[in-house]
Amino acid sequence: MRIQEITPIVLSSKEKGSATWASLMILVKVTTSNGLVGYGEAVPTLRVKPVFSSIQQVSKGFIGKDISVERNYHEWYKQDFYLTRSFESATATSAIDIALWDILGKELGAPIHKLLGGKFRDYVPVYANGWYKGCVTPEDFAREAKAVVNKGYKGLKFDPFGPYFDWIDQRGLTEAEERVKAVREAVGDEVEIMIEHHGRFNANSSIEIAKRLEKYRPLFMEEPLHHEDLEGYRRYRANTSLKVALGERLISLKETLVYLREGIVDVLQPDLTNVGGVTIGKKVVSLAEAFDVEIAFHNAFGSIQNAVSIQLASVVPNLLLLENFYDWFPSWKRDVVFNETPVEGGRVKVPDKPGIGVGVNERLMEELKVDPIALDVVEEPVWVVNGTWRRFS
Repeated sequence: MRIQEITPIVLSSKEKGSATWASLMILVKVTTSNGLVGYGEAVPTLRVKPVFSSIQQVSKGFIGKDISVERNYHEWYKQDFYLTRSFESATATSAIDIALWDILGKELGAPIHKLLGGKFRDYVPVYANGWYKGCVTPEDFAREAKAVVNKGYKGLKFDPFGPYFDWIDQRGLTEAEERVKAVREAVGDEVEIMIEHHGRFNANSSIEIAKRLEKYRPLFMEEPLHHEDLEGYRRYRANTSLKVALGERLISLKETLVYLREGIVDVLQPDLTNVGGVTIGKKVVSLAEAFDVEIAFHNAFGSIQNAVSIQLASVVPNLLLLENFYDWFPSWKRDVVFNETPVEGGRVKVPDKPGIGVGVNERLMEELKVDPIALDVVEEPVWVVNGTWRRFS
């Protein structure tokens, strides 16, 4: 059985998501010589056209090959001199790898979790993200946080920092604290809250933030500094006591080792759609386990990514939680997988269908298919939840 065709597909609809990138999906469809089909997903952000093009280029290194995930990844690692420095190549490779694991599962009649040794758990605990679209005031955040808890979630994450970048002043600190305080009071002490910084502050500002928010007992502080600022993370670690979560921008196994060896991460958040798919993702998880670091996969883009993340989360002994946008997806993203991964009581039942565990609605995909376009760049960055890049005082 050989790889016969690899097709990038962009999906969108008039129904938008909670953020610019959440309104799109970039899928990869892999077809084999005996007619089996597998699906993977790549990262959109502001790079829809470059990622689409990269999938077409990376495909040249896979078409005609056997379905041998380790060998195929290693062969592309040899061919692409900049794989571990190119986000576009990394996410294209990851998407193809996920599709190949989907095919392997279908060939053997088994879900990915069985290919990886079997489930550690039947249900994956998740936390909510994307729920605070349009929230600006503390009252906005409190109202929507209560709605999240009423859906059965036991944890939620949010970005309370408005339009600040690199640094934050006293006004910004006060506004952020008022938002976090409102959420904590709204959800009570039994619900976990996580603070999303989107990797945007320098060391001085991130340390001040930690001092102001520590009293609200966040489970972790996500990307409190710019991803590449290792020296800043050392200072943060030396001057704060809060747990650090990071990893969504990692694109290789050995880059992950740098952060683990530095001792600057408590919760690792690899993203299977850019770290190297299932093939590298499972190695990253084992590496983190060796360092006593917990796993909370980054899982923000679409329902194919969500499905494969559930599969891996089900086998991970050091899992903390899985990020989940599912209830805040535009409905068409749920419909693409026939709504087969619903969240109930703050957890997801692990699917047992072959491959990634879900069916794919190919008829709907045809209706949603669009040409790749260059996204507009506006004042509110693409990486924030829509309508939150504002002050309130």
